[in-house]
Amino acid sequence: MDIFLALEQNATFLYLSVGFLGLLVGSFLNVVVYRLPIMLQKGWRQECLAFLEQEDNQTTSSEVFNLSQPRSRCPSCGHLISAMENIPVVSYLFLKGRCKSCKKAISIRYPIVELITAILSIIVAIQFGLSIQAGVALLFTWALVCLTLIDFDTQLLPDSITLPLLWFALFASLFGVFVTPQAALIGAIAGYLSLWAVFWVFKLVTGKEGMGYGDFKLLAAIGALLGWTMLPLVIMLSAFVGAAIGLTLILIKGRDKNIPIPFGPYLSIAAFIALIWGEKINSTYLQIMGL
Repeated sequence: MDIFLALEQNATFLYLSVGFLGLLVGSFLNVVVYRLPIMLQKGWRQECLAFLEQEDNQTTSSEVFNLSQPRSRCPSCGHLISAMENIPVVSYLFLKGRCKSCKKAISIRYPIVELITAILSIIVAIQFGLSIQAGVALLFTWALVCLTLIDFDTQLLPDSITLPLLWFALFASLFGVFVTPQAALIGAIAGYLSLWAVFWVFKLVTGKEGMGYGDFKLLAAIGALLGWTMLPLVIMLSAFVGAAIGLTLILIKGRDKNIPIPFGPYLSIAAFIALIWGEKINSTYLQIMGL
């Protein structure tokens, strides 16, 4: 109880603690982002082979592969990463961004993800303080970070994250954390159906699929947490962020405009903005419009 009292009475201690927790979570998210898509692909392959009643003739390792096993290792030389080499950000700086064994460069993405997760966690703590809202918002934010990275890498939004996130948001509504159960349920339905409708209209007009079903489920989870009244803001923000980033990629990197761009990251960014500043944005908009 003393630790909770200290966190409640000392804002600096709270922010530092949440930031440190964010670094640890960010380190774990790096593992999830890399391993979960591989686990899903292996599972899908086994299901397809079982359905077709075929044997797997490919030579595969018998080593267990999940979120905890095998131990992290250097992709270049296979050097096992020790605990001291796996301290968020600090180890990267101490090793100067290189493997201790083979000296090959380590992707700077790992410490960046850890730092971003920590910063977002501190923003949540500043906004909600030591409260149930902060706990729910932190879990939701960490899930959004994970989904953003996975969708960016693979254009997948795994059901193993989006569906638990949806149920978690609905469960939180039972205690009125952010919205009432009624608002959460309507938000989930409206979130899913809004993108579902866009998907089918686009497909009927162009014959192409403009987005995946994972986007529907993610917006349903966002609607369940924030309520249906936040959905217009989330959709508008995601469209704005998507257009800005997409145009930047085309102008700066010369990216082919016909290459599919994942929508999940934009939904996630918009959801976080709405989570933290949504009420202020909506109230400001209504004041400007004189409503």
